Amino acid sequence: MRRKITIITLISLSLLGLGLLLQITPSGYTRLELTEEGRGEKIFSVVAPDGEPVTLTWRNSQFGLRVTEVFFAQGGLIIQDQVTFADPGGPPPPRVSARDVEDLYHTGGEFDARGLSRPFSRIVYRIGEIGDPKIWVKNKTVALKKAAGFGGRVILTTARPKLYEILFCKSAEMFYLALDKLRY
Repeated sequence: MRRKITIITLISLSLLGLGLLLQITPSGYTRLELTEEGRGEKIFSVVAPDGEPVTLTWRNSQFGLRVTEVFFAQGGLIIQDQVTFADPGGPPPPRVSARDVEDLYHTGGEFDARGLSRPFSRIVYRIGEIGDPKIWVKNKTVALKKAAGFGGRVILTTARPKLYEILFCKSAEMFYLALDKLRY
């Protein structure tokens, strides 16, 4: 009887310790989630290693320019590094300084800004009929208009993930990669 109690106690303590270990928030990763605001439905969730690029493309309906915003994951945030407003059929846009970007978003015109270093943990995207916004991260594409519809709002949030989220994400990715290889 005493042996059973000792074994049960050891198993319980091991499970408790494992549970606590999985709650650790290690550095070096960022969790990105996209949620459709109206229904509160999670559209997409991914854990990305620091330095992983996150690209948003959309069309500015007012000026007809193709917009590319490049971020990278870093310590639970996404850092905006580049923004380009370009005429789809025109020459490369002129390079501008980081301090001019805020004004240029609103006044229009072609521009290319790099080295911005603008951190975000939450961004709200309002979906228009023309813009067709898409986000690329870790070789996955999320079409925001398809997910939320015209007039919808998609909320991007970031945070440092727990250890179990990192482990689950890596396991799921390996599973899907193996499935893809079996199909071909």
